[in-house]
Amino acid sequence: MIEWTSDQMKVLGSVILAIEAIIVLLAIPVAATNGSVANPGLAIGMGVGLALVLVLAIGTLRRPWGVGVGWVLQVAVLALGLLVPLMFIVGAIFAILWFFAIRNGRRVDALRAERASGSGEGTD
Repeated sequence: MIEWTSDQMKVLGSVILAIEAIIVLLAIPVAATNGSVANPGLAIGMGVGLALVLVLAIGTLRRPWGVGVGWVLQVAVLALGLLVPLMFIVGAIFAILWFFAIRNGRRVDALRAERASGSGEGTD
């Protein structure tokens, strides 16, 4: 059976989502004042809401569907580029980081499990 969430993946994914939440919070003043948004209050509310959801999503990483939630949030951060065009680039960077966090976290855990099973043979 495939284990969808691994320890390293949870750690790496948590770091990505936490830093992403901070970046989204820093983008709120830009979105509210750059003039491309008709309602600055809406931009502030959406930004704070997305940052809160990013932080809450950290807790979902221990569930099998947590990675999917993370992917949905990567799309949401990319969509912030409609309000702040630079967020297209920042969102793409975070989506790439998310991909590598998931992939490499699982690889590290597989290698650790392989070493643990190999060291139990008693080759002293």
